Amino acid sequence: MSEAAFQKAAEEVKQLKSQPTDQEMLDVYSHYKQATVGDVNTDRPGMLDFKGKAKWDSWNALKGMSKEDAMKAYIAKVEELKGKYGI
Repeated sequence: MSEAAFQKAAEEVKQLKSQPTDQEMLDVYSHYKQATVGDVNTDRPGMLDFKGKAKWDSWNALKGMSKEDAMKAYIAKVEELKGKYGI
């Protein structure tokens, strides 16, 4: 899995013809963060930050996944979304 394929997928996800569901966007976000940063390195957002908590929880669920596996999953998810929504 190449860094170039990952970067290409990161650009393509921004060009989808319609907005994916919130859950699909959380999956994309969490795999991107796991691939680029690694395990969660911040505290969980406060109780009134619902969007921030959802993103943090989604990313935290991938704790321990290798960066390479996260890249593969991210690319696969973007390919799935491209098929579903088009670019």
